[in-house]
Amino acid sequence: MSRSQINTAGFAALAVVLLALPFVLSSYHTFQATMVIVYAVALLGLNLLIGYNGQISLGHGAFFAIGAYTTAILVTKVGMPYWMTIPIAGALCLVVGFLFGLPALRLEGLYLALPTFALAVATPQLLNYQRVSPLTGGVQGIMFDKPDSPLLPLDQDQWLYFFCLGIAIPLYIVGWNLLRARTGRAIVAIRDHAMAAGAMGIDNAFYKTATFGVSAMYAGIAGALSAVITQFVAPDSFPIFLSLSFLVGIVVGGVASIPGAAVGAVFIEFVPNVASEISDAAPWAVYGVVLIAAMYLMPEGVAGVCRNLGHRLETRRPAARPARAPRRAPG
Repeated sequence: MSRSQINTAGFAALAVVLLALPFVLSSYHTFQATMVIVYAVALLGLNLLIGYNGQISLGHGAFFAIGAYTTAILVTKVGMPYWMTIPIAGALCLVVGFLFGLPALRLEGLYLALPTFALAVATPQLLNYQRVSPLTGGVQGIMFDKPDSPLLPLDQDQWLYFFCLGIAIPLYIVGWNLLRARTGRAIVAIRDHAMAAGAMGIDNAFYKTATFGVSAMYAGIAGALSAVITQFVAPDSFPIFLSLSFLVGIVVGGVASIPGAAVGAVFIEFVPNVASEISDAAPWAVYGVVLIAAMYLMPEGVAGVCRNLGHRLETRRPAARPARAPRRAPG
């Protein structure tokens, strides 16, 4: 079986599993699977920025919060349908991320991480500010009803699962094609050597700010989806630990890996719950041990392990023997 056939079979099996999950899981586990999809979208955006463009961000929880509050405000204050708020939240975060990336052009590495960290720390406080609390709900936040399935005979959790899946798959396809195109090669070239990329005619300033904006757009869409799923937003729902969890997710899943973003989403959704079940007294100690073990055993993330395993299987595969020339008849 060729490598393309193996990939096709793997994608087909994955599609069957994704379509069957909400029909075999309970409502709570379907909710968890939906949150994995939401986190996978946010991690893909962060991986575009850190893994492929080399810009470090510790503040994507802020863009996640902006997207969530945009949906909540438009649904409750304006009366807009929830599905219509998703592209609006993404567009708003795209603009905010692009504008935030402009002054950040002067910063690189850890010096860029500090302003993004400050953004994540300040966002919950800004949402609590008394002058905007009539719009954001202040400490109490905003609540709204869970949507029903408009056409299909599905319950609310099953419908939201397929709704989020129907948004996440096109976003992953767009991200995959973006990185394979000329734009993606320019983004990676800036990460590898910015000066050499500029010498080749790549506009470093534009691509860096555009990547920051696109990354924030992915986080904003994920935040909007999370608001629809949980039917509640509050400043305490977006602590600094959320931004750090996104960073943990892309490192565990694999930096500069699109499938690794989905694996990292599984980690940040389920490992804290498993840690709480193992120890009620010290769940974060268990979480830390698991994280240290994962980094010790998989320094390149899950994607790196799979990549190295694939290379080993390729090298162990016996080479095809050359066909022998037919013997000539004597005479």
